[in-house]
Amino acid sequence: MRFISTRGNTEPHSFSDAVAVGLAPDGGLFLPDKLPDLSGQIARWSGLGYGDLCFEFMRIFAEDIPAETLRPLVAQAYVRFSDPAIAPLRRLDERLYVLELFHGPTLAFKDFALQLLGNLYAHQCLVRRESINALGATSGDTGAAAIHGLLGRPGTAIFILYPDGRVSPLQERQMACTAAENVFALAVDGTFDDAQAVLKEVFGDQAFRSRHHLSAVNSINLARVLAQCVYYLFAWLRLPARAREEAEFCVPTGNFGNVLAGWMLRRMGVPIGRFRVATNQNDILYRLFTTGEYWIAPVHPSLAPSMDIQVASNFERFLYYILGEDPDRVRAAMHEFKTEGRRAFPELAPHGSEPGEFSASRCTDAEIPGIIREVHRRYGYIVDPHTACGFKDLNPARTSIVLATASPAKFPDTIRAAIGVEPTDPALEMLKGRPVVKIPIKADSDSVKAFVAAHAV
Repeated sequence: MRFISTRGNTEPHSFSDAVAVGLAPDGGLFLPDKLPDLSGQIARWSGLGYGDLCFEFMRIFAEDIPAETLRPLVAQAYVRFSDPAIAPLRRLDERLYVLELFHGPTLAFKDFALQLLGNLYAHQCLVRRESINALGATSGDTGAAAIHGLLGRPGTAIFILYPDGRVSPLQERQMACTAAENVFALAVDGTFDDAQAVLKEVFGDQAFRSRHHLSAVNSINLARVLAQCVYYLFAWLRLPARAREEAEFCVPTGNFGNVLAGWMLRRMGVPIGRFRVATNQNDILYRLFTTGEYWIAPVHPSLAPSMDIQVASNFERFLYYILGEDPDRVRAAMHEFKTEGRRAFPELAPHGSEPGEFSASRCTDAEIPGIIREVHRRYGYIVDPHTACGFKDLNPARTSIVLATASPAKFPDTIRAAIGVEPTDPALEMLKGRPVVKIPIKADSDSVKAFVAAHAV
């Protein structure tokens, strides 16, 4: 299997090369040249534990990594998860489940992909005898998960851009209190979208990225999206057979990578019913799937800060498929969006979308505490502010699986204000006494490149 760019002007890459590069040299995102058909594998995979299922799935794509090498890389990615099921599926009532994705080392769903990506990077450093400098932008959880995937690994350094003052205090501490010499938490004066734009500019300098062996840890890296496909499949296989094809996954999302992973699995022949894109008040994806219009609005800080995004980078992968896998059309659409700040996609408006694929919901800051209270009152279950968005507008006629994307312990102020309970976690409590070591930096590519050049391995 080879991996191609959504924009069509990059030579096909192997899996390992696509992972190492992250962002395609032409500015596009890597995708498999052809998605596999998994329909014949479903019965054989139904009884597998999480690690074995992940191995069987990833080996289809990582053809250039021997199976005897890939298996331990996958297995080791999940040894630090606190729940033996890795991704437990909790049943709240007859038609409502929660898929808990917060049992990894940083208590957020990003751990599923970034623990594995860290192992892949370490393997590449060993095999290629080259260093890797990982660069990422985060709205909260990606940065911590990426850092903890590479923490202290020889031959690596990691640089994470995040919007200063726009992540939760505990999210910041997870990035800025590690005391690891290969970790650099870069506090950007601006929004997440500013940080993400700088990231893409830096990766656009081909000479710089080659000289410093830069690789992307954001969900622009295809390995992250593929790894996230696995927990959808794991959960779907654990549903009652009668519920599988009508099930709706309710996905809190900002950058579109999480819900894209499930949708790509559907394109691989797994008959998942549909997906609901659950946004906070920064609702570009809600507007897209309810009006067919994709346009940028100002970012408003919210109680669900990891979703405070107005430019969803993974949308380009989705666009590639809905535009008929035509790179020329993708390049034209992305150019129009970049220059005009908007683009109409009438095929995504409710009257023109494929039946059974997407719906969307929007949850404001005024609504989030009430949802947290209602879920706690009805089920005795505590959800974080992002997961609360997934409970908005549930369809009682369907089986719903809400993705719990972060531990409520990461947002104690919001939870305490909503239900009078302050959730805690030992890993977070340890951070509260450590000094915060962050580097203030301007939201421009020259400043970031100068810092990376001075500290790269």
